[in-house]
Amino acid sequence: MTDFANERVVYINGEIVPESRAMVSFRDRSFKYGDGAFDMTRTFGHRIFKLDEHLKRFYKSLKYLQMDPGMSIERLKDISEEVLARNLHLLSEHEDYWVGQRVSRGVEPVGGDIHEASEATVIVECTPLPFKARAHYFRDGMEVIVPSLRRTSPDSLTPRAKTHNYMNLMMAHEEARRQNSNAWAILLDVNGNLSEGVGSNIFLVDDGVIYTPEDRFVLCGVSRQTAIDMAEAAGIKVVRTDIDLYDAYTADEAFITSTSFCIVPVQSFNGIEVGDGTIPGPITKRLTDAYIEFIDHDFVSQYLKHLD
Repeated sequence: MTDFANERVVYINGEIVPESRAMVSFRDRSFKYGDGAFDMTRTFGHRIFKLDEHLKRFYKSLKYLQMDPGMSIERLKDISEEVLARNLHLLSEHEDYWVGQRVSRGVEPVGGDIHEASEATVIVECTPLPFKARAHYFRDGMEVIVPSLRRTSPDSLTPRAKTHNYMNLMMAHEEARRQNSNAWAILLDVNGNLSEGVGSNIFLVDDGVIYTPEDRFVLCGVSRQTAIDMAEAAGIKVVRTDIDLYDAYTADEAFITSTSFCIVPVQSFNGIEVGDGTIPGPITKRLTDAYIEFIDHDFVSQYLKHLD
């Protein structure tokens, strides 16, 4: 491993190897069909965030998919911590990682049928967070575009499992980016209510109350729940309910939560300014400050340091 001291390492199927040597077969069912699941947490000041909660959600995704990773949640936690530890020396003081776990159903055998696979493919990896590319969102707020493509109905495939089949979200995000290269897509659900975006949950603030979509129609983000906990601890009411574009256009504030962003203010929906245009709004700022205190890490300043 000393030959690769300047290269990230990854766990794959029982080994920790240099990232350039981590190979997955083109016959892997995740590559062929999106037949896999993943989860992703991040570090703050090189400290991993809520790994237990992320792995608990991950194993629920695997249970839903009836996919066996071949190891306990405790073992996967140990591997995740080891992979992170072996990669930390490659980060500067102001950088942090995504830490991800990925499982596919395995490799489809040559001559086998579509339901056949080998043992599960299991990967644990670290990826540097894109601070420079995303820093402007914290300065300017996020411009949300609601694309024509609707979120997959939970009657077809539940969004509550974090699967490798990401095409619904990616196609919607590409549509939004064609309209506005800085935009972030938030999809409507099949009923015309706001649901979620790529790895992100949406919140609206109206008359001092926070609203967010019902759990059935979204992936219940760990960062989403952290923001809800911060709000409730501060005595701010949080309501899970249907919210539509009327609610978005008339909201006082809006913000998005995600693993990488934590909390980021929304500037506009489809070009319509949110509230009075203050970035961030007072409740968004209050929750952001509470989040920073909770994790003991100023993620907003961390992003803003990467602006040109």
